[in-house]
Amino acid sequence: MPLPLPRPPALLKGLVAIVLAAAFAAQAVAALLPHVPLLLAATTVSLATEGVLYRWQRGVLSLFAKSHADITVRHVLRDLLLVVGLLRLGAQDRETVYAPLVAGLLAFYVLHCAIQAVSVLVRRTRTLPVVTRNIDASALRLSKAPSVLLRRPGHRLLVFGLPATAGLLAAAPGDEPVYAAAGIALSLALALTGLGALLFRLLPGRGPAGEQEVLDWFDAWLAEYRPTVGLYFSGGASSAYQANMWLEPLAKTDGKPVIVLRERFMVQKIAATDIPIVCLPKVSTLMRLEHSTLQVLIHPSNSGKTSQVLRIPTIRHTFVNHGESDKLSSCNPYAKAYDEVWVAGPAARERYALAEVGVEDKDVVETGRPQLDAVRPYAGPPAGAHTIVLYAPTWEGWDGNPGNTSVIAAGENLVRALLADPDVRLLYKPHPLTGSVDPRAGAADLRIRELIRTANRERTAARRPTGGAELARLTEELDRLTTAAFRAGADTVERMRVQSAPEPGRAEAVARATAAWEEAYWASLPEGEHQIITDARPTLYSCFNVADLLISDVSSVISDFLASEKPYAVANTSGLPEEAFRTAFPTVAAATVLTPDAAGVPALLETVRNPEKDDLAEARAALKLRLLGPADPPSQERFNAAVRALCEEARAHRARVAERLTAELPGQRTEPASDGAALPTAAPR
Repeated sequence: MPLPLPRPPALLKGLVAIVLAAAFAAQAVAALLPHVPLLLAATTVSLATEGVLYRWQRGVLSLFAKSHADITVRHVLRDLLLVVGLLRLGAQDRETVYAPLVAGLLAFYVLHCAIQAVSVLVRRTRTLPVVTRNIDASALRLSKAPSVLLRRPGHRLLVFGLPATAGLLAAAPGDEPVYAAAGIALSLALALTGLGALLFRLLPGRGPAGEQEVLDWFDAWLAEYRPTVGLYFSGGASSAYQANMWLEPLAKTDGKPVIVLRERFMVQKIAATDIPIVCLPKVSTLMRLEHSTLQVLIHPSNSGKTSQVLRIPTIRHTFVNHGESDKLSSCNPYAKAYDEVWVAGPAARERYALAEVGVEDKDVVETGRPQLDAVRPYAGPPAGAHTIVLYAPTWEGWDGNPGNTSVIAAGENLVRALLADPDVRLLYKPHPLTGSVDPRAGAADLRIRELIRTANRERTAARRPTGGAELARLTEELDRLTTAAFRAGADTVERMRVQSAPEPGRAEAVARATAAWEEAYWASLPEGEHQIITDARPTLYSCFNVADLLISDVSSVISDFLASEKPYAVANTSGLPEEAFRTAFPTVAAATVLTPDAAGVPALLETVRNPEKDDLAEARAALKLRLLGPADPPSQERFNAAVRALCEEARAHRARVAERLTAELPGQRTEPASDGAALPTAAPR
């Protein structure tokens, strides 16, 4: 079924811009004629269009600003044309009557500029060198942020200037300057009030702590908390999942964990956790970690700012990656910059050796994947009326390789083949970055979603279970535990104030609420209804636990799914023959390889439903051991052991450095003085 054509945003933006320009042109003509009805209509349309821009078309505002026609210019022009119209309506001697009004307007715009200047100063006082979460920072005199109206010049000018514009409009029909005077006076009063509110925040003791005071407080916190192991992360807003997958393993380590971030916005992107979070945007602030008790930093990804923290010699650094696959990104040459590289199993060790990227085998440590401890093992063929198939393709990647994602070449064929089987229930969970590089992937993703929606409409409507109320209650409880309620317009300082030290036992409460929510979620869905899963909940691992089969691409998804030893299939869109495809990507060794036409889907479903026909079960068990390492001891224990060992190495390194510095520095010895007193002299080296 063809999809409806999207409304062309470029055309809509152009229409809005044309309407605004036409309104200004009509206002100018009306002011010069003069023509009161046209002046009123044009000004009203102009103001209404401004409201539309700020509500729905922010992109047009930036275009105007780049053209040096920002809100201030437009507002001044609008009021100026109104004044011109009023002057032309009256006699020549009326100019002296309107002169004070013009002066009042000029004073209002001067106040507008003053408010903006003071707003910038206030913002600077509230831009702290350290941003925290889950830490009691009340000593820094944190306070609520100023009103959004005072911080955004466009909104402020529209609201504060509206009385003046309305007064000028009201004065036009009857040539009554008193209305204009009243409107301008109200705008001046609003501007003076806003300026006073901002100036009040610049008084001594009314703002947050200064930079040096914050840095001293941070040093004191480090000395009191004494962190030992940390997670270091830097990246874009969409990459937060790479850090979030390591929160639980980090929380279960034996030491004092901390999360170190570099971008202020990332503080709110980190998922619910009780681990203290510190954001250190400046390199100079980051270097203060050198003199702390922090011994090990765990890196789930590489970024441009990673090289900055690697300069700290007192900390040992390990790269854990955010997933393992056969792609080149899983053996990046940058990994040799770290002290150690922690991998899941022997396959990754071999991958680094074959890649010859400079990572020595002695620096590779097998820790397993502690995140996968929650993945339930294979329990036999589908127990219900439907075979649950999880289709979780990865994204297209940066290199343009057609084999990266199956969405473009095979996605629709796979979904059609699965939906054609009445006993299949499909869970479609695309990668969050799908379509971010190749528009074809985004378009294919939309078509796949429409196929699923159509199949649900055509399938006999199943009665929805009576668990919706319980799911809503659990959702509310989980949201309360995992999200902070911020006032509209809260800035980083206000968020720090709200997200102080967590209540005792919150982490355990979140774990219980999450487990209950997942159980209620799956129970609340109509039997057999296909699902498009794009939200953070349910998680990928929760989908693993309910699925009977995974279809995916060459990615870390199939490596993680192997923890269950359930059947899985990989779509081959690389153009390679099957044998060459299996050779090139070892993680495919225990998979059913599907061609882009999805011809093998019926036979694949048959093996899932009849385990006696599944001849890859032993291969999956062997590949799991090779990819993820042994099940005993558990991965979390191996991860903790690796943390302890690297912490010990860091402490030993510090001891050696301290001993060497002590030996190199001149000591003190005494010699008898002439009067019998001992005089200190430098000891020989």
